[in-house]
Amino acid sequence: MQNELNVVGIQADLVWENPTENLTFFEEKINTLSKNTDLVVLPEMFTTGFTMQPENIAEKMDGNTVSWMQKMASENEIALCGSLVIEEDSNYYNRMVFVHPSKEIETYDKRHSFTLAGEDKVYTSGTEKLIVTYKGWKICPLICYDLRFPVWTRNTDNYDLLIFMANWPEIRIKAWETLLKARAIENMSYVIAVNRTGEDANNYNYSGNSLVVDYFGEAMSNLQYHEMGIVKASLIKTEQDSVRKKLGFLNDKDSFKIEF
Repeated sequence: MQNELNVVGIQADLVWENPTENLTFFEEKINTLSKNTDLVVLPEMFTTGFTMQPENIAEKMDGNTVSWMQKMASENEIALCGSLVIEEDSNYYNRMVFVHPSKEIETYDKRHSFTLAGEDKVYTSGTEKLIVTYKGWKICPLICYDLRFPVWTRNTDNYDLLIFMANWPEIRIKAWETLLKARAIENMSYVIAVNRTGEDANNYNYSGNSLVVDYFGEAMSNLQYHEMGIVKASLIKTEQDSVRKKLGFLNDKDSFKIEF
């Protein structure tokens, strides 16, 4: 078990439906990161922006982007995750792909489709939460709209780190910041949340506001409005475990069953 986990989130102005340009941007950023980086988080649909036209840009799991992620993870000895549009069995998925340094892949399909944008009409929702074990840390990766659903996010798996990747619009950015801190506090967990910046083809503006918060909801790293760059922090597992043991809040959580 590695006690200290060095995490990085890359905030970017995504080029609309242009995987080539977006991958070039992220590759340049990843290659400049410190050698002690353990985990890199990219935004939701990091190759395209939040498109509702998957037929234009969908990839297979053996396609270029997943292969690129494996190459980046292996060459830089990091874990790398972000979501992209995947076609599988004639369905489209907003799929988070987590790639280990060994090139091993784990995936999570976004559970809560953003009905306001019609995502539910285009993409197939997932039904399984994923808990990744990486360097002794239990990590729960979720996607954007999942943030609004605390039952789905609830720490019933004793995870150590919660990840959110998003295309969260500026008009509701206060909700983004507030809910992220709430998820950290109620689950007594570190959270890293990575949003995009810029304007997409549908004229939605994104201010970014990516951040890392601790188990008390205190910001450890953040980016200002419309700023391109990275958030990074060193997370200490024993400190979080000590606070959980001392306060015991997770021991008092309710039991429940999620039905679909």
